[in-house]
Amino acid sequence: MGVPLFDTSTPVAGLRAQFDAAIARVLDSGRYILGPEVSAFESEFASHCGARHAVGVANGTDAITIALRAMGVGPGDEVIVPSFTFYASAEAIPPTGATPVFCDVDPRTFCVTAETVRAALSPRTKAVLAVHLFGNLAPVAEIEALGVPVLEDAAQAAGSLGPDGRRPGALGSAATFSFFPSKNLACFGDGGIVTTDDERIAEAARTLRFHGSHDKVTYELLGYNSRLDELQAALLRVQLPHLDAWSDGRRAAARHYEQAGLGELVELPLATDGSRPAWHLYVVSHPQVERLEAALAAAGVGCKAYYRTPVHRQAPMRRWAEGVELPGTEQAARAHLAIPMSPVLTREQAEQVVSAARAAVVA
Repeated sequence: MGVPLFDTSTPVAGLRAQFDAAIARVLDSGRYILGPEVSAFESEFASHCGARHAVGVANGTDAITIALRAMGVGPGDEVIVPSFTFYASAEAIPPTGATPVFCDVDPRTFCVTAETVRAALSPRTKAVLAVHLFGNLAPVAEIEALGVPVLEDAAQAAGSLGPDGRRPGALGSAATFSFFPSKNLACFGDGGIVTTDDERIAEAARTLRFHGSHDKVTYELLGYNSRLDELQAALLRVQLPHLDAWSDGRRAAARHYEQAGLGELVELPLATDGSRPAWHLYVVSHPQVERLEAALAAAGVGCKAYYRTPVHRQAPMRRWAEGVELPGTEQAARAHLAIPMSPVLTREQAEQVVSAARAAVVA
């Protein structure tokens, strides 16, 4: 049997009755927008992250735009963002009126560092968008020490742990999450959230998500129609109590790969100092990655290259990337490959993946 890149169904297979009850609860209430389920999930998720506030929005991309605006980012400002990331991390910046400024990553961790951010700083820098890529945690405290606010893009990092057990969502000035169906904590559709300890940022985010209004009568800002809906919030509430166990399963899957000898064949992802990633994707590197990809696919092993073309070389972003040189990004883009990862990946499946990789690399 093959090994899928994702297994999103097995972890939730035993929750069907709870999902049905949650849906029925929403239908019985007749409340579908910004009702009790959203309020409860916001409170529960904020508590999980260790943040004071959480503001549910329609998706993770809106979360970034809304969070940046709530932090005061606007026309004339610059926001530093890595180029080795999902396109939305940078795409969400221009709608604020600000300019994305691309910085490099460490190709071993796939995350920005204080050094790569420092190289991109200017007097116009208003914020740094630190992406916790693949579940690994960017060094937020080191970046904040440069004197610039940090917005965590934690879309792929729900369940990860940082220094002293602190969680993404409470490491910077604010953070954003996506609940896209493949994420560590997932909707059955789209959804996102902004977390922060700052009451001012939280209140601005609440206003911005609702057309720039508090009361649907008086409009203070040009806002958005971007709200996490009641059904998705109810389904997320069922899953949130299981997130830590699922995250432990992801870390166990990484250990299975290590114990099966994968590190002898490819370069394994390196956790940043003090972090315990709940690997959303398990991304390895190899100089002959196309050969590895072909062999895994032929053996029925799910694999995928996510960011072969970095964001700064995508056509709509080139206007902001003239003269930009990002050697770590280019290395990561050229050599990376995601292999199967899920909370329920077994030792036997890991050994099957390693066996297929060994045939490709050693041959």
